Amino acid sequence: MSQLDLARLQFAMTSVYHFLFVPVTIGLGFLTALLQTGWHRTGRAELLQLTRFFGTLLVINIAVGVVTGLVQEFQFGMDWSEYSRTVGDVFGAPLAMEGLAAFFLESTFLGLWLFGWDRLPPRVHLATIWAVALGGALSAAFIMAANSWMQHPVGYTIDQSTGRPQLNDVWKLFTNPVFLRGYLHVILASVVTGAAVMLAVSAWQLRKGTSPLAFHATARLALVVLVPTILVAMLVGSELGVTEGKYQPMKIAGAEAQWDTCQPCSFSLFQVGGGKNDMTPTKIISIPHLLSLLATNHWNGQVLGLNAVQAQYEQQYGPGDYVPNIFIQYWSMRVMAYLALVVTLVGLWGLWLLWRKRLSSSRWFLRVAVWTAVLPFLMNTAGWLLTESGRQPWIVQGIQLTRNGVSPSVSTTTVAISILVFFLLYAVLAVVEVVLITRYARKELSPPPAEDAPVPALSY
Repeated sequence: MSQLDLARLQFAMTSVYHFLFVPVTIGLGFLTALLQTGWHRTGRAELLQLTRFFGTLLVINIAVGVVTGLVQEFQFGMDWSEYSRTVGDVFGAPLAMEGLAAFFLESTFLGLWLFGWDRLPPRVHLATIWAVALGGALSAAFIMAANSWMQHPVGYTIDQSTGRPQLNDVWKLFTNPVFLRGYLHVILASVVTGAAVMLAVSAWQLRKGTSPLAFHATARLALVVLVPTILVAMLVGSELGVTEGKYQPMKIAGAEAQWDTCQPCSFSLFQVGGGKNDMTPTKIISIPHLLSLLATNHWNGQVLGLNAVQAQYEQQYGPGDYVPNIFIQYWSMRVMAYLALVVTLVGLWGLWLLWRKRLSSSRWFLRVAVWTAVLPFLMNTAGWLLTESGRQPWIVQGIQLTRNGVSPSVSTTTVAISILVFFLLYAVLAVVEVVLITRYARKELSPPPAEDAPVPALSY
C-alpha cells in the first residue's frame, strides 16, 4: 500500500473509533441531565440513584473518548501536513473554537458536577450537568462546521500570493446548508444512540430483577425519547441528502450506483454489481420514484448519473477519476437506513408494551432491547463512511485532492508503524472501556443517602 492509502486507512480507523464515543457522550449527557432535572423537581430518591448510575457510565465514556480524539489532532500534523498548511487558515478556526470554548466548557463543568454534589447549591449543581450536555453539543457543532466546509467550502477567499484559502466570513461556516442539516442529523443520531444505550442497560437490569421500578422508569424515558427522535432523524437525513445532491451530486449518485442520469429515478433495496467495472447492475426490488424524492424532494426529480458528473468535473477541474468507491457508498446508505428501520420497530414494540403495562415482564423484548444498543453504532459508522467516502477523491471539495494533502516528509514505513501503535493503543482502550462499562452497568443502584444528608461526590 502507498503512503496515501495508509494515511487514509489510519485516519479512517481513528475517526471511526472516536465516533463510537461522541454520540454516547452527547446523547447520554442529555438523558442524564433529564434524570437529574426530574430528581430536582420531584425529590424522588430513585431518580437521584439513576442520575448517579448513568452519570458514571457517561464519565467513563468521556474519559476514554477524549484520548481517542487527541490522536486525530495529532494526525493533522503528522500525516496531513500539506492539507493543514493549505487550508489551516480556514479549518483551524472552528477547531480552535472547539478546544477553547466547547471542550473547556464540557470538561470544567464535568468536574464541577462530579465533585459538587455536596458542595454546590442544588440548582447550581443541576446547571452543571446541563452545561456538560451543552458543551458536548457545542463541541460537535464546531467539528461539524469544519467538516461541512470540507464538503461545501464557503466564507473564504483565495490569497493571490499563496493560492491558499483564507477565512473572510466566519458566520458563513455556521450557516452553511450542509452544516445546518448535517449537524442536526448528528445531534439527533447521538440522542438515538444515548437512548438505545439507556434502554439496553435498563432492559438488562429488568431481566436481572434489580430495582425494577427504577429501571422501568429509565426504560420508559429511553423509549419516549428514542422513537420520535429517530423518526425526525430519518426526515432530517433525507433533507441532508437533498442538500448533498445539490452540492455533491457525485455522492448521491454513488449511493445508488446510478451511472446514467435518470428522471424519474427508482431506489433499489438490493443490487448485484454496480461498481466501476459494472455500470449495469442488477437491481432487486426497485421502488419507483423514491430516489427522486430522496435526492430532490420531487416525485419526478432528475438525478445526475455518475458518468454525467464525471464529465462535468473533468471539464471543470481537469482530467482525473472523480468517482468514489461505489461499494462503500451504496451499502453504507442501506446499512444506515435499514438499521434505522429496525431500531424504530423495536422502539414501537417497546412503546406498545409500555402502553399495555407489560414492558418489564416481556422477556423477549428485554432480550432484543439489550442487543439493539449495537445498531446505532453501526448506523453512525455507516453514515460516517457515506459522508467521507462520498467526497473522494477530494479532501476539500473542489479545492484540494486527497493525494495532495499528505505529508511529503513522512515515509510509508513511518505511517505503517504508527498504524500498528494506534491499533494496539485502541485495542487496550477498547478492553478498558468494555470492562468498565460492563462492570458498572451491571451493578445494583447505590442506596440513596439518608434524608437531609448531603449527597456525596461520585466514587469509582
